Amino acid sequence: MPAAASPAPTAPSTAILLCNLGTPDAPTAPALRRYLAQFLGDPRVVEIPRLVWWPILHGIILRIRPAKSAAKYATIWTPEGSPLAVWTAKQALMLRGWLGQARLAVRVQHAMRYGQPAIGAQLKALQEAGVQRVLVLPLYPQYSSTTTASVFDDVAAWVKRSRVYPELRFVNGYHDHPAYIAALEKSVRAHWQREGGPAERLVMSFHGIPDRNVRLGDPYAEQCRTTARLLAQALGLSEQQWQLTFQSRFGKARWLEPYTEPTLVALAQAGMRRVDVMCPGFTGDCLETLEEINQEARHAFMEAGGKEFRYIPCLNDDAAWITALSQIAQQHLAGWPLAAG
Repeated sequence: MPAAASPAPTAPSTAILLCNLGTPDAPTAPALRRYLAQFLGDPRVVEIPRLVWWPILHGIILRIRPAKSAAKYATIWTPEGSPLAVWTAKQALMLRGWLGQARLAVRVQHAMRYGQPAIGAQLKALQEAGVQRVLVLPLYPQYSSTTTASVFDDVAAWVKRSRVYPELRFVNGYHDHPAYIAALEKSVRAHWQREGGPAERLVMSFHGIPDRNVRLGDPYAEQCRTTARLLAQALGLSEQQWQLTFQSRFGKARWLEPYTEPTLVALAQAGMRRVDVMCPGFTGDCLETLEEINQEARHAFMEAGGKEFRYIPCLNDDAAWITALSQIAQQHLAGWPLAAG
């Protein structure tokens, strides 16, 4: 008598949607114009009344900035495409493998808040594949209304358009999660081992936001300070050995201080010859880390008299980071049916 056939494995009914900021489709002015129109048109990103902001955005910025931004993107573009897109897709693939090894039947997809693949399209595809539960996990360790809340807005907008939608959970942040801090620590120590020890100063550069946002209650600045402090403690650094800064200021308003590039210039002018620079708030290398920090800030430091600028790459596909992502995800998936057949 023939043996009974094993039941066919069922597709996972639970999914994780990793969400990142986004990237243009190509390092060209038309692609940047489409991307910037969506990004800078988000009221979470620019909190200026539309009647005031729209003429500035469409009449000035989108006429001038796309070509300049495209030139910057061209300096970091890879044969596989935008670094941010490459790293985000790879993180999703690796997280799927990590969870599979833990015998958890979870589908993992990625999406971009601006650009492709869009959050709404990915949620629809998951639903059509039979997924009944989705954990939305933004790749922003520190919560900000300009980033994390904007992802939630996009998810909510898709829900509003949908008659039926899966059960949803949302991760607000993990700025002080032990596994995230441990992954950062490991990356710094590996850098020091390659380079023969620490530099005179470790500069931790986080993306900036307008100071007004913090006054209105955004917890981002305090969460960045907590991340930096916990990492410095894990590395055993004294207060004189590390410094927190903020980068990517846009417009004339006051943003979070101290600003990264002026700080590096001041350090070089004060006689500091060698610095280590990292961007803990970015989980994957992108324009803001590769061009703004490793090109522009490097140039400014060296021009001001610095001798050695050592950039520490983002977590990217580091095994410790994927382990951290897995731990964070599993904590938020608790209680949902996940066992693989």
